[in-house]
Amino acid sequence: MAGCLADNGCNITDSSQFDDSQTGNFFMRVSFTSEEGIGLDTLRNGFADTGEAFGMDFAFHDETRKMKVIIMVSRFGHCLNDLLYRWRIGALPVDIVAVISNHLDYQKPVVNHDIPFHYFKVTKENKREAEAQQMRIVEETDAELIVLARYMQVLSDMMSEKMSGRIINIHHSFLPSFKGANPYKQAFERGVKLIGATSHYVTADLDEGPIIEQDTVRVTHAQSPSDYVSLGRDVESQVLARAIHAHIHRRVFINGNKTVVFPASPGSHASERMG
Repeated sequence: MAGCLADNGCNITDSSQFDDSQTGNFFMRVSFTSEEGIGLDTLRNGFADTGEAFGMDFAFHDETRKMKVIIMVSRFGHCLNDLLYRWRIGALPVDIVAVISNHLDYQKPVVNHDIPFHYFKVTKENKREAEAQQMRIVEETDAELIVLARYMQVLSDMMSEKMSGRIINIHHSFLPSFKGANPYKQAFERGVKLIGATSHYVTADLDEGPIIEQDTVRVTHAQSPSDYVSLGRDVESQVLARAIHAHIHRRVFINGNKTVVFPASPGSHASERMG
């Protein structure tokens, strides 16, 4: 890789690698700049023989090209509002091509951001049809990533498989503990001292997809279930944003049921403006 880039007048600015001794897989992410204006197609074609010789799966990406993202939300808006703010100030450099919801609660704030809002009432009877309409929007917008920002509907196996590795969910629990509809109540009843959130890729196994990011917040015996919910909302928003940031910067590699998540390159957390 280094030789290919050097031969094409490129300068490596950041490099990370990981050799998984259990699977025998080697992962590498390299950031570089072109000193001679060499295009990605030229680099891609020039590296093809080397990639084939070593049996590599490889890709070249332009970091200035923003990934097209669709956000799906229901009635909890903390993650959506956090993502919209990060997007607005440039801290999350994506192109939000649509917001899809099964409720109308957040139509106005989304439209006020000049983002298309699509409402689909989802019931047991029309779920298949509603999901087909959602996938139509994905295809029409060329969306590369779907973010489930507390979208409280289970996606079908078909959609999960079709968008494999391209749907990120936030789970209001530090998986695998306290699964189910009310994890904060379960945590409260068990007297836990840490609550948290997990962001992962969506698979047909619901909340069993490869984990991208997790975090926790400390709680005490003196706090109520409502306190847990409020603290949980903050950590959910942060964890989801960090997972998306890692994905859009091509820092996440799926490794079986796990992920390899490389550190952020210098400057990738910078915002275009402060507010």
